[in-house]
Amino acid sequence: MASSTLNLCCTIEGASVEQQTAMDLLGKQFLLPDERLAAITKEFRRRMEEGLAADGKVLKMIPSFVTWRPKGNETGSYFAIDLGGTNLRVLKVTLNGKGGVTTEHQKFTLTQEAKSRTLFDFIAQCVETFLDDRNLRPTGRQPPISIGFTFSYPVQQTSINSGILVQWTKGLNVPGCVGRDVVRLLQDALLRLGLRVKVAALVNDTVGTLLSAAYNDPSSQIGIIFGTGTNAAYYENVSNVAKWKGANPASGEMVLNMEWGAFDSDDFAFLPYTPHDIKLDRKSINPRKQAYEKMISGLYLGEVARNIILWLADQRLLFDGRSSEILNAMWSIDTSYLSSAAIDNTPDLSEIQQIIEKTLNVPTSTMVDRRIFKTIAVLVGERAARLSAVGVVATLTKRLELLSKKINIGIDGSMYEHFPGFKEILAETVSHFIPEDKFKNINFSLAKDGSGIGAAIVAMLATQTQ
Repeated sequence: MASSTLNLCCTIEGASVEQQTAMDLLGKQFLLPDERLAAITKEFRRRMEEGLAADGKVLKMIPSFVTWRPKGNETGSYFAIDLGGTNLRVLKVTLNGKGGVTTEHQKFTLTQEAKSRTLFDFIAQCVETFLDDRNLRPTGRQPPISIGFTFSYPVQQTSINSGILVQWTKGLNVPGCVGRDVVRLLQDALLRLGLRVKVAALVNDTVGTLLSAAYNDPSSQIGIIFGTGTNAAYYENVSNVAKWKGANPASGEMVLNMEWGAFDSDDFAFLPYTPHDIKLDRKSINPRKQAYEKMISGLYLGEVARNIILWLADQRLLFDGRSSEILNAMWSIDTSYLSSAAIDNTPDLSEIQQIIEKTLNVPTSTMVDRRIFKTIAVLVGERAARLSAVGVVATLTKRLELLSKKINIGIDGSMYEHFPGFKEILAETVSHFIPEDKFKNINFSLAKDGSGIGAAIVAMLATQTQ
C-alpha cells in the first residue's frame, strides 16, 4: 500500500457486476474524505477538553506524574518491565549520555493462563528468570533493583509508582484486578518470590515511548503507539488541566496519558462504523469499548477483513461461496496477512494465493478472488492510517503554539513500523490539516522499543527526584 491509494479505485479486473457493486460499496465505506476526517477531528478535540476538565470522561487524559524531561546526557544502567498485548519483555537499559541507548532484553509470550488468571505472578517469574540467567539478582547487603513498569492498559494513576486499573483491553481479562493498584499487585508477586526488586515507576507504554524519544531528541512532544493497540501521550501545560488538584510542578508541565483508543465508545456517533466493525465489536470481549482502537490497531484489522470476506462469500461473491473451518473461526486472519497481501505484486498474486489456500485452507481461489482479497487488505489498512491521523491532528492543534519550531513525534508499534504505506499515509493525511509553514516543523520518528526504554528512563528520573 502506498500513499497514492488515497484515491484508490476499487475496480476489480474480471469481476462480475455483482462483485463490482459490492466492492464499490466497500470503497464508499472505507475511503474517508477529508471532510469526514475533519468532523471526527473536531469531536476528538472536544473530547480532549472534556477529559482535561474532569475525570470519568471518554478520553481519560490521565496525569502521569511525569513532570521532567530527560536531557539526553544521563548515563547508567536501569531496568524495566514492558507488558504489551501479546508479549512481556524484561530489559536492562544502558544510557550512553549522548542520547543513545543499548538494551539487553528477554521476551516472554503471555500464556492464556496469564491473560486470564495469573498475570502478575507470571510477570514476577519472568523477572526472576531474567535476573537469574544473568547473575543480576541482588543478594545480601546489595540494594534492591529499581525497575520501571510499562503497563499498557488504562489506569487512574495516583502517583509515579501507583495506579488503579480502570479496565482491561487488548485481549486481557484477569479477574479481581479492576479497581486495584497494579503496582501493589506486582510488588506482592515479586515479594512472594523473594525478589529484592522495587517497582519505582508505573509508566503507560505511550509515556515510555515519549520519554524514550525525548532522551534521543529533546524536541519530542508526543509519543504514540500504533501496534496491537493504540494510545498517545503528550506534554501539556498543567495550567490547562483543570481537573489537576496537585501542586504545580516546577517545570509547569506534565505528560498526559490520553487513552485515546476509547474515543467515541460512549455513543458510536462519529467514527465510520460499518456492519463489519459492529460485528467485531459485538463479539469482542469488550463490546462498546475501545471503538477507535478497534478501527486502527493490529489486534483487530484482520478480524474486520475476515468479516468482509465472509460477507462476500455468503453472497457467493468470493471463493464461489466456499469457506473453511479456519476462515470461519474468529481471529483466524492475522493483520500480518493483510500486510503481505497489500504488497503482493506478483503476476498471479502468489503470496495471496498461499494465504487463501494454504493458511486459511480455502480449497481454491481465482485471480478475481485474489484481487478482491488484496483490495480488502488495502482498504482496511488505508482507513486505519487515515483515522490514525485524526488523533495526531487533534493533539497537534491542541498545542499549536509549539509548531513555530521543530517538534518530534516518537511513534512505536507494528502498524507504524511494518504495515505497508501506513506511515506515509499517516503523514500525508496530517499534512492536509496543518498549515504548510507549521507542518514542515514536524518530524515523525520511529521510537523502536520506546515503551521499555522509556520505563527505565522514568524509573531513573523518579529515583533521582525521590
